[in-house]
Amino acid sequence: MSNAPDHARFSVIFPAGGASRRFGSDKLSADLAGLPVIARAIASFAARDDVLELIVATDRRAELEPLVSLVATGAKLRWCRGGASRAATVRRGVEAATGRWVAVHDAARPATPADVIDRVFAAAISQGAAAPALPVKLTIKQAIGPLPAQVLRTLPRDELFEMQTPQAMRRIDLLNAYDRVDLPLDRVTDDVQLLELAGVAVLLVAGDERNLKITTPADLIAAAAAIQ
Repeated sequence: MSNAPDHARFSVIFPAGGASRRFGSDKLSADLAGLPVIARAIASFAARDDVLELIVATDRRAELEPLVSLVATGAKLRWCRGGASRAATVRRGVEAATGRWVAVHDAARPATPADVIDRVFAAAISQGAAAPALPVKLTIKQAIGPLPAQVLRTLPRDELFEMQTPQAMRRIDLLNAYDRVDLPLDRVTDDVQLLELAGVAVLLVAGDERNLKITTPADLIAAAAAIQ
């Protein structure tokens, strides 16, 4: 998208406070084809005309800023403190944002195709809120864990979707959802979940297999293949 009017530009928030426990070291600084993971995640948005600002929400600014500066500098790049959970960190980013629209993107999701962002932004402006998703391919059983555990039921696979980011919505809707929803923030697993609980409609659009989140070292290998 080019020459986007101000009312259709997004404040993109990157929560960047995770501990990377499953990765084994700091995944945001891991090298991915010559750039740190977080730099590649931000680079997907940095040059877009429909992005008003890039907000990195973290308590690790001193160590992450040199990595981010490889792809983004200047007034478009902003920083704010993180919170006690991912959802609390996102809230601080939303409060710091100045745009009418916000989008939240995982700082460890470094290979997001431009057409995924295009779809999400367009659908959010048209419908009010949108997020990319992929149909679940595996059979999913519900059980009360941890394992071993007895199966309660098999969930209908054609009604299940794996969520991705960016997730985009009106800033005021997300702020209102934070104020209205009683669910503890450490139990909020993605951003449109708050909108769902507040009764705000969310449209799912097609995601992309390449738009993976770095969680384990194997994901880093897959991401390197995705950006070839």
